[in-house]
Amino acid sequence: MTTTSDLAEQLSNTHGLAKADARKVIDAILANITAAVATGEEVSLNGFGKFKLKDTPERQGRNPSTGEAITIAASRKLTFAPAKAVRDRMNGK
Repeated sequence: MTTTSDLAEQLSNTHGLAKADARKVIDAILANITAAVATGEEVSLNGFGKFKLKDTPERQGRNPSTGEAITIAASRKLTFAPAKAVRDRMNGK
């Protein structure tokens, strides 16, 4: 698994930045993506993919331990759709 610290180290080595500065850049990018998506905006990174918010409606479910019917609240989920280039690379093309 690659962590934010690993990405900061790679960015620092590749572009000659201090690791702390690279971490600040990564944190700023993630914060901007989060803020944009939270307002309902779709974030598209060319060649990488799209982040967008998906609303899931309230629905009925079951408590697995008791079998009792419960209502699962509506929620918002972050979805990611990879770009074709990313999908091709993941599939060895």
